[in-house]
Amino acid sequence: MHLPFAPVRLITPSSIILFLSIPFALFFGLVAVSANPLLIGFAVALILGMAFLFRPAWIVWLILIFGLLIIGILPLYIHEGFAARSAWSISILGFFLMCVAFLKLLATPDMYKVTPAFIWLSLLFFGYAVLSTFANWHSAGEFFGGAKRYFQMWGFIFALCWLTLDVQAIQRWQKFILCVALVQLPLAVYQLMTWVPLRESIKNAYPNMVPIDVVAGTFGSSITGGGASAEMAVFLIIILGFLLARRMESVLSPGYFAVLTPVIIAPLFLGETKAVLVMLPLMYLVLNRRKIFTQLRAWLLSFAAIMLITIIAGYAYLSFMPEKNREELIADTIEYNFQDKGYGGYALNRTTTIIFWMQRQQASDPAALVFGNGLGASHTATNGHIAAQYPRYGIDLTAVPALLWDLGVAGLILFLIIFLSAWRCANQLIRQSGNAVVRADAVAIQAALALFAFYLFYRNSILELLSFQIIFTILLGYLAWLYRQHTQASNMQAA
Repeated sequence: MHLPFAPVRLITPSSIILFLSIPFALFFGLVAVSANPLLIGFAVALILGMAFLFRPAWIVWLILIFGLLIIGILPLYIHEGFAARSAWSISILGFFLMCVAFLKLLATPDMYKVTPAFIWLSLLFFGYAVLSTFANWHSAGEFFGGAKRYFQMWGFIFALCWLTLDVQAIQRWQKFILCVALVQLPLAVYQLMTWVPLRESIKNAYPNMVPIDVVAGTFGSSITGGGASAEMAVFLIIILGFLLARRMESVLSPGYFAVLTPVIIAPLFLGETKAVLVMLPLMYLVLNRRKIFTQLRAWLLSFAAIMLITIIAGYAYLSFMPEKNREELIADTIEYNFQDKGYGGYALNRTTTIIFWMQRQQASDPAALVFGNGLGASHTATNGHIAAQYPRYGIDLTAVPALLWDLGVAGLILFLIIFLSAWRCANQLIRQSGNAVVRADAVAIQAALALFAFYLFYRNSILELLSFQIIFTILLGYLAWLYRQHTQASNMQAA
């Protein structure tokens, strides 16, 4: 039919730009008027994220530099509240990276064929967490805060799997992370000499403060609060695992190994992280488990060396507690980890948090027992709606009870299955790859997965601390990248 007038296009590129410009103008006007640090950080991250939308490698560099070198030490020099808000900018960049990875997947259907199972499980866990929260809706603030803490760095998992990243880019990031590990020693020495004496002088005003906890390298410290010394230790043990694995495959020269290893190990003796006494042997056992039956003599010799380092570290930790003798320190450690004594200023400890969840959740809500109460429900620092019912209990002291309260038994099981699937993926690379570097890194990733699994029962940093989440997610993403490279090479050979 012939129309007497020309049709009008209601949706045009200019109209879309105009439509989007209005809320952006309002938002940036609000930023200019309020001068709120959180809004300023959000605005900066928004501008950078949009600018680097087609340069995802730059987003990765920004997150690595700020997340692993800057954000953690800011609370020592500026107001802790401002430092915490500044981390939101990095979190937003992490979500930008996730969006870019999803767009790449949608634009490249062939990527489905080279994606390992644990990536799909990670995506399933992400979707389950969101749906569980909507089903148990409490407030927008609790949802966004919980989602930010849980998934702020999960963009690495999907980006390294789905984006087009060449070997040179991966190697540059590996060298940077090694440099981050080497930086921990001089910074830990500086913290030990400068900040520990200051905290010793004010510790009477803060009864639950342990002065030596400030020795955490770049992973996070504060003047009057706790510190991420344990997270720094885990990171260094993981790097040590990679060095050992590559040396075992003869792809790292003895000279480099001899120079790097002491610098990596030294910070472990400067803090007070008793879990190192478990994590060092655990890393070694996973790394060398195949040699127990094939090269028993060499295995025993190297295991003795690791245990000697562990014993020396144990004596170093005992020396940091001069107000208690060794027997009292050991008894106290057992009480606040496995018996009824609360950890720090909380009523619960690492064991009783799980027992407490079983007692309260089974009696109150069977549905929440299975599916949880939603993201952020158990978060003590932000007074989540479940945490508010148990003030000063510390129900989210470690990752396991936090997952149980927030996402239920189903969420915890799904999270653990991600670990198991990643372990199997690494096993496949160890068996099938003809590349010694790939085999070494796959074994090292398995050792890291064992440490992360232990850490689920030790602290909740894997669900909350930005710097530690970078290490966790980038290792899973790197494993996915190795799998994709291996699968694509195998398909080309078969063709």
